[in-house]
Order: sequence, then structure tokens, then C-alpha cells
Amino acid sequence: MDLRNIAIIAHVDHGKTTLVDELLKQSGSFRENQAIAERAMDSNDLERERGITILAKATSVEWKGMRINIVDTPGHADFGGEVERILSMVDGVVLLVDAAEGPMPQTKFVTSKALALGLRPIVILNKVDKGDAEPDRALDECFDLFANLGADDDQLDFPIMYASGRSGWADMELDGPRKDLAALLDLVVAHVPAPIQIENRQLDFTMLVTTLGNDPFIGRVLTGRVEKGTLKVGETIKALSRDGIKLEQFRVTKIMAFRGLSQVAIDIAESGDIVSLSGMSKATVADTLCSLVVEEALESQPIDPPTISVTFGINDSPLAGRDGKKVQSRVIRERLMKEAESNVAIQVSDTPGGEAFEVSGRGELQMGVLIENMRREGFELSISRPQVLFRNDGDVKLEPVEEVTIDVDDDYSGVVIEKITGSRKGELIEMRPAGVGKTRIIAHVPSRGLIGYQGEFLTDTRGTGVLNRVFNDWEPYKGSIPGRRSGVLISMENGTSVAYAIFNLEDRGKFFIGPQEPVYQGMIIGEHSRENDLEVNPLKGKKLTNVRASGTDEAVKLTTPISLSLEQAIAYIDNDELVEVTPKSIRLRKVFLDSHERKRQSRLAN
Repeated sequence: MDLRNIAIIAHVDHGKTTLVDELLKQSGSFRENQAIAERAMDSNDLERERGITILAKATSVEWKGMRINIVDTPGHADFGGEVERILSMVDGVVLLVDAAEGPMPQTKFVTSKALALGLRPIVILNKVDKGDAEPDRALDECFDLFANLGADDDQLDFPIMYASGRSGWADMELDGPRKDLAALLDLVVAHVPAPIQIENRQLDFTMLVTTLGNDPFIGRVLTGRVEKGTLKVGETIKALSRDGIKLEQFRVTKIMAFRGLSQVAIDIAESGDIVSLSGMSKATVADTLCSLVVEEALESQPIDPPTISVTFGINDSPLAGRDGKKVQSRVIRERLMKEAESNVAIQVSDTPGGEAFEVSGRGELQMGVLIENMRREGFELSISRPQVLFRNDGDVKLEPVEEVTIDVDDDYSGVVIEKITGSRKGELIEMRPAGVGKTRIIAHVPSRGLIGYQGEFLTDTRGTGVLNRVFNDWEPYKGSIPGRRSGVLISMENGTSVAYAIFNLEDRGKFFIGPQEPVYQGMIIGEHSRENDLEVNPLKGKKLTNVRASGTDEAVKLTTPISLSLEQAIAYIDNDELVEVTPKSIRLRKVFLDSHERKRQSRLAN
């Protein structure tokens, strides 16, 4: 069967996964009465809860006697490592752009990777049936983006379609029949080149690994595209590292191909196929699987380096071990090393002493997803504040700078610009209208200045602003950036919080806890209304006497405590504070440092 391999790329929430849903339905991958969940490709629990794609996943549809392998990619910049490696196993990309928002930061990021590989994109202007859609403006911005990224003439001559993924139609003209996605599938077949199969089938088998998974029954599973030759179940092949060093020799126990949402065992894999293999014990992402006579490894795409690091340690608080089962540093280390093996955008290193581990990645969301997965698996952890990674270019100290795109109501644009260009050392690049009563602000801001800004931004814009960010470049160090301005309320006792005590302390600040919650000495229980930290006693009850009189007992009415999400907690803490993460709780606590350690932390922050 003739093949086409494509990836669907776009900014977060521009409709990739919804479009794939409709492609699967209309191509006959499901029975008519089959119950299918919305966003069927988002199979991970976290993906469904957050409404974003975290892991790249493959599927396939059959169209007019041809098989089209489709890869759904993440839209958030923190998971860009998934996109970078996936693009090496496709021959074309479908770039989805929201007709109202136009190209966004992640659109620029993934498009630059696709153009660098020589792929010729198909541009789809999605959601053109929305009231605020401006497809002509979005198309002009797409062309400008391609030109700025150095696209060649063939890439600039990209085909255009207008679509509504949710309604399940795509047409070559804006005022087309709006019936189905047949025109899109026909365009993919005509525009995307077929993998070279006939000539390559006679060559020795080679395949570049792009994703790693684990199956409870068959063990390690590696997925990639067969570049040359054919492979049968039971054949013996070998794995080469990126440097061409032989890692292992093994017998292929199973070959699986993507058919709709499931994987089906097949007997033979041919060049151009996207398949999953099992039987190996050491091979991993970016390694080459090949026949025994092959000596050279395939070239893998370089992955952009991480920009922030977070320290993962054991939970050594007085409440440790009550919720989780996995609390030892050895178990935490094994889990982190397993994650680094499958996720090429994450790097793990031991710290002196071996009780904590430095985990480097792309952003706070990527770290938050890893921590959330670990706590659901039963881990207890202590997490430090994210630290930005610096570089040295000769005598010049460099730091990562991100391109921030903000859509905000006109009334709040002033306070947003003041915040990002003032103390956060950002540089305003562009400011323009973005619809009725809306302004789009584009700025280059140091990554240090964006840590912890999301919550402040939502407060400043009354929850109406949208902020998107993507790594832009390394630039000279821009000087110190002040951290959190307010102090914290710290518990001075061990025990269970009392409503009466919290009620009498409410004028001191906002609380993170309610009554009848376990607290311990050093635990952060609220935010102080002033800049200094304050130790308070949340256990102090009302003194009881034998005298009772009408009106002497005050009714205790407490303000609803602030509930911090995992990402908010990690961004909120200061350098001398930690987030205590357990399967059931997220707590903050103070780390009382000696003067030498405090100076070291201050140097790291600056």
C-alpha cells in the first residue's frame, strides 16, 4: 500500500487534536456506533484534565487505497522536544493556524524546525467560522513568518485551506461547500512526497528511534520510521548509539504498526513504515536500529538545550511518609533517570551528597507535568524554586530570553507593559490592535523575569489576559531582577490548625490553609501583608472561663484560603523555600539556611 507520513503542528489550543478526531471518523477508522471520547488522541489523564497535548502520538487512516500516517504533536513550547524528534520521521507537515489569533510563538518555533528539515508545509486556517476570524490577516502573517524564517521558494508557495476542525470540514476556498475533510486528505496525498520505498527495500535495514515506551507484557518498545530495507519478526538486529558504538544485539520479538487509535502486530515492516519494535534492553531515543552488517548510525536532529533547572529531593518534613509509598532517594533517582531516557529535553544530574537531583528542562509547565505524574505514582518530593541556566561566551555571561506574546484588554495593557519592561527587564518589540478592545503585545523578556509572573499577570488583567511564551535566544545578562515582594506567614508550632487562631491572624495576610489541617514548625501557611516574614501560632485556641454573657462570643467567619496549584506553588516560593509534594497535598515550607548558604543562594539567583 502506498504511504504518506505527515505531522500536524500548531500553537497550543489551535485545534490539532480535534482535527485528527474528525480525520479518523471520516476515513472510516471507527464503526458507526462506536463510542469515541472527545480528543481521542489525548489518551493521558493529565492531557484530558488540562486540555493540552503533552506526548506526541501516531495514528493512521486509509484513504482511496493509500495509508496516511499522522503524528499529533504538542502545542506548548515546554514540550518542544517532542516535536523536534518527531519531525525527522515525516515527509510533510500540516500547519494549523487559528484564523483569529494568527501565528503565535509556538507556531514560529515548530515551523522553523520543519523548514530547516526541508519540509513543505500545508497551511490550514482553522476556526474560520468564528465571529472574530480574520483569515486574510492570518494568511498574510503566515507568509511573513515563512519569509522571516528563511523559507525557500518552494516552501513559500504553500497550499492554503480554510477549515473548521470541530465542524469537520476543510475547503480550498473560504466560501466552499463546507461538507467534509475529503479535500484535505486529497491535498495531503498530492502535496506530500511518498517515502522512497521500492529502491530502499533491497538495502540493509536501518531505523532511527524517535520515541520510547514501556509495555507491561513485552517490555521496552521503540518507535520510529524504517529508513531502509525490510524487517521480519524473529530477525536479529543490533542497536548503534549516536556515535556509532554498538550497544546490543537482539532478536525482534514483535513489530507493531498504527491502525487508527490502536497498534496492530504485523509480520514485516518495509521502508517508509512508522512502526514500534520490542525485544531490546538498552537501545533508546536517537539510537539507530539496523541489520548486523550496517556500521554507520543515522544522524539524529540536535535537541535545543534546557533553560531552567529544579532540584528534586526527598521529603524530610515532619509529615513525610504519611501519603506516599515511594520516599527514598534511590527510588526517586531511578524514576528521574527513566524519564530522562524517554524525554530527550530533560537532563538529570546528582547533587553533592546524593540526596537531591538537579533536573533541567524547557520550562515550568514541563517540570510541573513531571512532578504531577510522579505524585500520582505515589512519590513524595521536595521541590526547589526553578533556577535559570546561564552560559558563558568568553567573558560574557549569557541568559535565556523568551519571546512573550500577550493578548489583553486595552484597559490593562498599561500595567502589563509596565511590569514586563520595568523590574522584569523586558524589551517591548511590537504593540498592535488585536480585535475589538484588545491589544497584542510582543516583548523579549529574560526567563528569570517570567518565573512566577503568570499568577501576577492574571491578577493584573482580571483573568482576561492570555500569555504565550517561547525560547527566543541567549543574550547578555541583564542584571538582577527582584523576586517576590511580600513575605510569608510561618507556623511556629506543630499540631492541627484552629479556626479561632486563623480568624485572629487574618489581618496579618492571606492564608493557604483552613482549620483542622496539620501544620508543623517552619511550614508556610500564608502570605504576609508586608515584605518581611512573620512567625505565627495557628494553634492558639480561645481561653475558656466559667463566665458567659450574651454577645461575648464572636462568630468565627473565615475567608476562603488560597489554594495553590502545583505550578503556582513552584513559581511562588523564594530561594530559601521548598514545595512539599505528596499524593494528597501540596505544602510550602521554609528552609532555615546558615549565612554561608544564604549568600550562595543569593549568588545563584542573581
